[in-house]
Amino acid sequence: PHPGSSRTPIFAFPTLKNTTMKFSALSFLALVSSVGAFAPSYGVAPRNWALDMARTPFISGNWKLNPQTRDEAISLATEIAASITDKSPKSEVALFVPYVFIEAVMGVVGDKLNVGAEGVCPEIKGAFTGAVSASMLQSIGVNWALAGHSERRVIFGETDEYINGQVLKLLELGMSCMLCIGESESEYEQNLAGAVCAIQLKKGLAGVSKEDMKRIAIAYEPVWAIGTGKVATPEIAQAVHAECRKIIAAMYDQETADACRILYGGSVTPESVDGLMAKPDIDGALVGGASLDAGKFARIINFNA
Repeated sequence: PHPGSSRTPIFAFPTLKNTTMKFSALSFLALVSSVGAFAPSYGVAPRNWALDMARTPFISGNWKLNPQTRDEAISLATEIAASITDKSPKSEVALFVPYVFIEAVMGVVGDKLNVGAEGVCPEIKGAFTGAVSASMLQSIGVNWALAGHSERRVIFGETDEYINGQVLKLLELGMSCMLCIGESESEYEQNLAGAVCAIQLKKGLAGVSKEDMKRIAIAYEPVWAIGTGKVATPEIAQAVHAECRKIIAAMYDQETADACRILYGGSVTPESVDGLMAKPDIDGALVGGASLDAGKFARIINFNA
């Protein structure tokens, strides 16, 4: 029990030592066999927007530990909001910003875009120093939050079980969640991207109903492409996104899979966004570094459909 807490927490906080998922060889091989290894399928037909109008494109920025001051956050958000015009694609746009800047950013973007949180604690109250709960975020108008970003998994040791707790708490309060998944470079080179995504999807979405999937978006972010300047080709990203959609269909049904938005996140740039967004299973982007440059992010928001 935690001192000052009314109950024993359901979700144990992770430690920095616990940064590697461990699986038995047999269970891992069984999962890989069930998912099936796959290779990129080149020559995918250009996107037919008429066929997937139900999936509104979702362009989002993750500011991470940036910018450094409130004034800089306001200035950046103001410029980004100004880039969304009547001529922009009919997309949903969101910024995931540090907690301390949320209300200031909300104040300058109006109804042009959503402002979300970069994370959340799965507990509602108690002796959890430094934590921010879903109910706290909801009380200031936040509706979206990230869960499972690779930096939270690797640097802060957040486990699949902890991430699942975040997802469930957000849904319990009627909020929406962007669940981030993705493989390391060595896992990709071993053709394990599908298996890793299957593990993270199945564990992250445990207990999530078909109805609640309407408030879930998935962000596929190959760890080897985050902040490195490397980017998966549109063909590689499409292959993984298609595999993720198959996994969701197996977990729920084809209708749920077809309705679920799957975003690509991994050093998305103004140069790469059009090719990515042309693919049939890529429904948007979770943008890191480029979302800190108003001009670059404006070009990504205004991608060529």
